[in-house]
Amino acid sequence: MALFFMKKASTAELDAFYPVKPECQVDIPKTRFRLRAGKTLSERRWHAAFSEDGHLDIAKVLRRIQRGGVHPAIKGVVWEFLLGCFDPNSTFDERNQLRQRRREQYNSLKAECQKMVPVIGSGKFITTPIITDDGLPTEESENGNMTGGANHASSDKKVIQWKLFLHQIGLDVVRTDRSLVFYESQANQAKLWDILSIYAWLDNDIGYVQGMNDICSPMVILIENEADAYWCFERAMRRLRENFRCSASSIGVQSQLGTLSQVIKTIDPKLHQHLEDLDGGEYLFAFRMLMVLFRREFSFVDALYLWELMWAMEYNPNIFSSYEGPSGGATPPNVNDKELKQYGKFERNIVKTGYTERHGALSVFLVASVLETKNKQLLKEAKGLDDVVSILGGITGNLDARKACNEALRIHKKYLKIKKTQK
Repeated sequence: MALFFMKKASTAELDAFYPVKPECQVDIPKTRFRLRAGKTLSERRWHAAFSEDGHLDIAKVLRRIQRGGVHPAIKGVVWEFLLGCFDPNSTFDERNQLRQRRREQYNSLKAECQKMVPVIGSGKFITTPIITDDGLPTEESENGNMTGGANHASSDKKVIQWKLFLHQIGLDVVRTDRSLVFYESQANQAKLWDILSIYAWLDNDIGYVQGMNDICSPMVILIENEADAYWCFERAMRRLRENFRCSASSIGVQSQLGTLSQVIKTIDPKLHQHLEDLDGGEYLFAFRMLMVLFRREFSFVDALYLWELMWAMEYNPNIFSSYEGPSGGATPPNVNDKELKQYGKFERNIVKTGYTERHGALSVFLVASVLETKNKQLLKEAKGLDDVVSILGGITGNLDARKACNEALRIHKKYLKIKKTQK
C-alpha cells in the first residue's frame, strides 16, 4: 500500500499533509516535490534502518534522503537526527532518557517565563506591548494581568529586553504561514509563540529577530510535542543564529554574503564583475534567501524538501557532540571510506579535496547555483540592481530543489579545487 501511494501521490495528496486554506491556493507557489518509490525515504525504510536496540544506519538514511527527500509522515523524527538532536549510535533507551530530560528542561524554562508573563502556556499570545522601553507596564498589560501581577517597573535589563520582544513575536506569529489551515487554530499559533518566546529568553545574545518564526514554524507543524519541537528548533538555530545577529553597523548574514561574493568571483569572474559594475558586489539581493533558507522562493512542501536535502548533504557524524561550524563538528583529517559514507555529499567534498577550511554553508552555494542558472539573463538584461532583484524574483515557485542542490554541490566542488590550487 505504501509503495502504491508513493507511485501515485499527486500534489493534492501531498498538500493534504499540510492543507492550505481554499482562498489562498491561487497565491502560493506550485509544489514540485513528488514522493518517488525507491528514492524517497519511506516509513518502512526508516524503521528498517534501525538495529534491534536502536542504532541508526545513518549512511543508508542519508543516501535515501539525498535521492528523494523524506515522506511527510516521518519528517519530524528524521529531522531530529539530521539536526543533531540525537546520536545515530545511541540506543532507543538512551534517546528516550535524553528526550525525557529535555522535556523536563523545557518545562522548567517555560515555568520560569510563565512567572514573569502568565500568558505563556495559556494557549493565547500577545500582539501589543506589555511594557514601555523604560520597563513600565503598559495600561493594556496591567488590565490583562500579563506582567505577572507586578505593576511596577522592571529593572533587570534582560527581563525588559525579553518582554519588549514578546509582542513583536506575536505580530510575526500572526503572519507566519497564514495560508495553512494549521494556523487557523489559536492554540497552534500560541505554541509557536511560546517556543519563540522561550528561545528568546534563553538566547541572551540574540534574543528574537524577525525570520526566526519562518524557521520554527515547520518544527511546530511536524513535531506534536512542544518540547521536542523546541529542541529541534534550538538545534536548527545553532547553525543559523549568526544569520540573525544584527548591530548598528552590520547585518547577520553579511559574512555569508561576503562568502557568496568570493564564490562567484572565483567560479564566474565575468558575472561577479557585472554585478560589481551594477553596485551589487555586496550581494544584498540574496539577503532573504540566506536569512530564512529560501522559505519565500518555494512552496511550503518544497521548502521542507529543500531543507532536508541540505541537512542531509551537510550531515557530519560529529554533529551531535560538536557544533563548531555551520554544518556541524570539525571533520577529522583522516577519514576512511566506511566512515566517509556517514557524511553528507557536501561534507564529503571537503574531505575528498583535502581542503578543510570551511567556506560557508550549503545555502551559500545554493544561491550561487541560482545565480549561475540566471547567468545569461543577468549579463544580458540586468542594467541595474532592480533588474537583478526582478530576475531573481522570477525563480519563486520555479526552482527544482534537488537540481538546485546538485548544482550547488558541483559549484562547491569546483570552488574547493580552485581554492586548493591557490594556496
